[in-house]
Amino acid sequence: MKIYKCSKEHGKKVEKYQSHLATYVKMARTNEPATIGYMYIEGEGTIGHHQAPISQLFIVVEGEGWVTGENQKRISIKRGEAVLWKKGEWHTSGSETGMTAIVIQSEELHPETFMERKKHA
Repeated sequence: MKIYKCSKEHGKKVEKYQSHLATYVKMARTNEPATIGYMYIEGEGTIGHHQAPISQLFIVVEGEGWVTGENQKRISIKRGEAVLWKKGEWHTSGSETGMTAIVIQSEELHPETFMERKKHA
């Protein structure tokens, strides 16, 4: 499991097209087909421990919660952060207060191309 920073502070100002007060954070590029969706986890909600059927980039856009990897140790995650689980990796996610995430799934995801890794214990 790898956790990335994707908050506004990690983006670049949009200066083309007469843009004003806008920031863009690149997150991933795929060469393979991808599915993109929203995941809503209610307060006290969880997505149970399972293997990723395909690589998944879980991007928190609202709220906060926790994620685990193979060892099931909970790591806090919040808006402006993302976690990558590779195909076959066991993981869980949940929230005490509610969390919304965009989930990108593809055979080939490389967020490290664009985003800085978050340091965690």
